[in-house]
Amino acid sequence: MRVVTTLPSGTELLASLGIDPVGVSHECDFPPRMADRPAITRSRIDASASSDEIDRQVLEAETDAEGVYEIDCEALEELDPDLIVTQGICDVCAVDERVIERALSRIGPDPEILTTDPSTVGDVLADLRRIGRAVGREERAERVAGELEARLTDLRERTPEEGPRAAVLDWTDPAMVAGHWTPELVAAAGGEYGMADPGDRSTPREWAAIREYDPEVLVVAPCGFELDQTAENRSDLTDREGWDELSAVRDGQVWAMDGHHYVNRPGPRLVDTAERLAEVLDPERFGSPPESVAVPFPALEDLDRRGERQSAGTVHRPS
Repeated sequence: MRVVTTLPSGTELLASLGIDPVGVSHECDFPPRMADRPAITRSRIDASASSDEIDRQVLEAETDAEGVYEIDCEALEELDPDLIVTQGICDVCAVDERVIERALSRIGPDPEILTTDPSTVGDVLADLRRIGRAVGREERAERVAGELEARLTDLRERTPEEGPRAAVLDWTDPAMVAGHWTPELVAAAGGEYGMADPGDRSTPREWAAIREYDPEVLVVAPCGFELDQTAENRSDLTDREGWDELSAVRDGQVWAMDGHHYVNRPGPRLVDTAERLAEVLDPERFGSPPESVAVPFPALEDLDRRGERQSAGTVHRPS
């Protein structure tokens, strides 16, 4: 079966089933071999810009009939897919089903379209099983889903009943508290997540509300940003009034996490994210997270000085 995906999480879900798509999005980079696959999408946003500039560009693109993303119709037609895996959760984070439907109306292929729209961890596992049925790998999908569920159960059983008050930001200007599956991941990792419930959409929050919540551990994981880009935008938070008064700041418990590969991709690596969050929340019990995934906020200054920019190419704003 010839499968095309329009989002990184779809590519990762397929890869977990032993299926390599014939075409992917411009953002698909895991497993690493996927970076060599033909890309059928392009972004109209400069993803190397600052967080507030990206937000401005996205707002402008959303009022434009062309939108944030475009499809390489010629490449898609040449690939002649039997199945396209796309998404309906956010028209900013990745190409969505409407963009695909418009592209298909102009060209010859008439593939099946499988749309993912997860809000919780359970939804992600359900998508894995749906994709498994669509590509004839139902048994393998059930096995992979079971393994992921077992890892989460094991993690929950190893965490204390009461953990630190935590918050995860998946954008910095405006400041957005991560919703969707993130509350479940933090809970599995042993933290208390009081600013969103499982399934809630990620939304901008007034800085005063974050200060009032006063997280004991704050994880900054902007969608689409690797650590170096978070380093460049850290003043979005550190220059805010009352930053130094947050419990997490006073106690040295502010962490930057790779938001491009973790937290924000609703695929198999959400379980990896929960395990990395456990290391952030309770390093004495679980050990420290790899420096390639998460670092204490002060360490971002070293990244910024080295100037090792690697733009991930994903954008995000309220959805």
